[in-house]
Amino acid sequence: MSDPATPPRSLAEDLRVRDDASLTVLLRSRPDLITPVPTDLTQLATRAGTRASVVRALERLDRFALQTAEALAVAADPATYDELLALMAGDEGDPAVTGALPHALGTLREQALVWGADDRLRLVRTARELLTPSPQHPSPTGLGPTVQEATAGMSPGRIQEIVTTAGLPSTHDAVSAVSALTALFTDRTRMSALLADAPEESREVLARLVWGPPYGQVTADPAAHLRRLLDRGLLLPTAPGTVVLPREVALHLRSGRAHRATEPLPPPVEPAATHSPQVVDTTAAGQAYTALATVEELLKDWHEGGPAVLRAGGLSVRDLKRTAVALDVAEPVAAFWTELAYAAGLLASDGEADERFAATPAYDEWLEQPAAERWARLAESWLAATRTAGVVGGRDAKDRTLSALGPGLDRSAAPEVRHRVLTLLAGLPQGASPSPESVLARLRWERPLRGPQRDDDLRARLARWTLNEAELLGVTGRGALSAHGRALLGAPGAGPGGKPTGGRGRSTGPSATGPTATTGPTTPTGPTATAARAASAASAASAASAASAASAASAVTTHGAATAASTPPGAASTGPGDKLPVHHEHPRPAGPPEPLSAAEQAVASAAAARLLAPLLPEPLDHVLLQADLTAVAPGPLRRPLADTLGVLADVESKGGATVYRFTPGSVRRALDAGRSASDLHAFLAEHSRTPVPQPLAYLIDDVARRHGHLRVGAASAYVRCDDDSVLNEILADKRAAGLRLRRLAPTVLAAQADPAGLLEGLRAMGFAPAAESAEGDVLITRADAHRTPPRAAPEPVPDGPPTPDATLLAAAVRAIRAGDLASTTPRKPSGAAPAMTGGELPRTTSAETLATMQAAVLTGESLWIGYVNAEGSASQRVIAPVRVEGGFVTAYDHTADEVRTYPLHRITGVAELADDQV
Repeated sequence: MSDPATPPRSLAEDLRVRDDASLTVLLRSRPDLITPVPTDLTQLATRAGTRASVVRALERLDRFALQTAEALAVAADPATYDELLALMAGDEGDPAVTGALPHALGTLREQALVWGADDRLRLVRTARELLTPSPQHPSPTGLGPTVQEATAGMSPGRIQEIVTTAGLPSTHDAVSAVSALTALFTDRTRMSALLADAPEESREVLARLVWGPPYGQVTADPAAHLRRLLDRGLLLPTAPGTVVLPREVALHLRSGRAHRATEPLPPPVEPAATHSPQVVDTTAAGQAYTALATVEELLKDWHEGGPAVLRAGGLSVRDLKRTAVALDVAEPVAAFWTELAYAAGLLASDGEADERFAATPAYDEWLEQPAAERWARLAESWLAATRTAGVVGGRDAKDRTLSALGPGLDRSAAPEVRHRVLTLLAGLPQGASPSPESVLARLRWERPLRGPQRDDDLRARLARWTLNEAELLGVTGRGALSAHGRALLGAPGAGPGGKPTGGRGRSTGPSATGPTATTGPTTPTGPTATAARAASAASAASAASAASAASAASAVTTHGAATAASTPPGAASTGPGDKLPVHHEHPRPAGPPEPLSAAEQAVASAAAARLLAPLLPEPLDHVLLQADLTAVAPGPLRRPLADTLGVLADVESKGGATVYRFTPGSVRRALDAGRSASDLHAFLAEHSRTPVPQPLAYLIDDVARRHGHLRVGAASAYVRCDDDSVLNEILADKRAAGLRLRRLAPTVLAAQADPAGLLEGLRAMGFAPAAESAEGDVLITRADAHRTPPRAAPEPVPDGPPTPDATLLAAAVRAIRAGDLASTTPRKPSGAAPAMTGGELPRTTSAETLATMQAAVLTGESLWIGYVNAEGSASQRVIAPVRVEGGFVTAYDHTADEVRTYPLHRITGVAELADDQV
């Protein structure tokens, strides 16, 4: 086992001296490390150093933590805390950097990107390879190679010439010459004197290269001011015609700073405008009602079967344009509504041979719910969906157009960005709306790109789309988060009118709660705040596991405090970057809150629906009929009234009040649905606050008198009418030529068109035919006949492994500890067995294995065994044998922390533990 007083020599040894709370934080922040669970800490350290895992961890650092890692990459290996502070704060110093650096370094340590004591800080090798400057991969620091790296291929004679020209005595070899040149460039006094003698043109060249890129081009015969720099090593050649500014020279010109501008603090999200909370909630509620109406209108338009599904999947451009016209919105907005309905499980393809989009059975259930609950389902689906409507119309990796409802729209980062943007809005005062630029600046600080910063990167676009979609959906009003929007996040907020409501008790991030001070002693591997966060996360799990997890976390904290108290002065656990009490005075900013679990989100959605319900208008049971054949609905209508009126009339305009227009076609549609003229008169008289206008009554009677006078059936199609003069009129009409009619009898015409086409053709000619069945009965048509089979909502595509819960983390840490105990516990040397290296299974004969097991049962000693399971997987275990009989050994397995039975023939060998481990 590792001695806490001995400095660790590897990342595995550094992890070995950490407490369980620190390992829990590591596994929570990097969940890919426990997929699957490592067998021991050595395997955990190996996995933490793989390129894919390190890249993933670096991409999740904030800007200052990433700048700290970049500074370590250009520092010596290992580096001291003071050297790192000098690179970050410069020669003049920066109080903000000095105060924030312990937290940034603590973050890197927590995520196993940096290990070692403060006098020997080491960046994980893979991270150093990714962040170290090179000609192919320039560093964001803008620094070039060191003098030693730049002169690696230079001849010793040339190096001696540079040393002599720089005013240094010649040396006996190139290594000492490079060391002397490096010492000159890192000496502030001598370096200032060397640059003071340089002409102005030479200093201008250095000024152009100092902040990067450090490479420049020169001719075969450089000018005098360039020759002076080359002769003194202030510029060093790297290739024919290419020179580089050495890192030590650049740092001197920068006053020791690794970065031109360090950003120790996140940019604040400042309010751009402030509105009354009542105005915000009312505006958001109005938009939420519009969202419900839009989704209903979309799916009502697709009742009889929506647009066809493209061969590659999705909605065609023409159908998207048609949908946008029907909804009276722009095409990107129409794509958003269709994707939202799909994400909520209200819309899907029917799976038929002629595949089309249509509403699902869940849509009918959704319509029966109260309006606030329907909105909550839409908002919850939007918040968790990875399908992103904003990319519709773009191109995929194969240069194919991305279609609405088609493949390739999933963006795994979308839920996290939506949640974070809304959380930043929740951190502002009630009614305050931020500028989009401040929100984007904050997100760029929290998740910066490791390459050149761009304004059109995916996260920036997702943030802009989130702000727009939240306004469309009614989560925000006038750019400010509404009360029901806060409840949807589970954050503390205010109800309608600014009355406070409780949240789930989680932090809403630095912008909401401000920094949180860290107090008290820390353990050698992490501050007490780490254990507190672990206990807090454990309490957010199920009630049954919360108590045990909290007690385990408290036990870990107590053990860590005892370890810290017993650490001798001057041990590796002390140092200004992590452990000295003076640094505990610096505030430790709270991180972004974790997304809600499924159970918590259901509770939050219900709370949001309760807050929204009083703000939505009550459905009405009446309309106002007018003499110009229109009806005005002064608000939302009750479901039966809205459905019937939607068949009887056409929507002419929408808004606060909906205007319906009665036409011969709309009245005929109601008659086709099985209504009689008397039914329509009674319906209008019952639901109108004004008398039924005479023109409307005449219209209904006139259409009803002519409705069904003609009958259309299948011959392939025929027309029959008791009045042969009507048939004569049809035959004489030139518009009937396309129907190819011929008379079979005085009252019957046959057509070569299908019945549906014949119906449409006769209606276009001004007639009102009715379809009939083979028995001669009138067919009643309804608009809501087509539904898909039951369909589940699309599953979000996760952004990497899911964050493990407290129960899984506790079990993983226990398994890793037990496996590490089995692999590192000292064994007694055996004269008969050869020496074994770490990780090698013990090998003994069957007789020796049986005898050792029987002896251990009598003495109660623990043994180290090698075991191969039925799948052929080998492992090392520490067991305490209890009984040996029938070819099996029953023992307490310290690795699994339970009693198990093992077949003796699967045990490769045994070894006794050293006396100090028994």
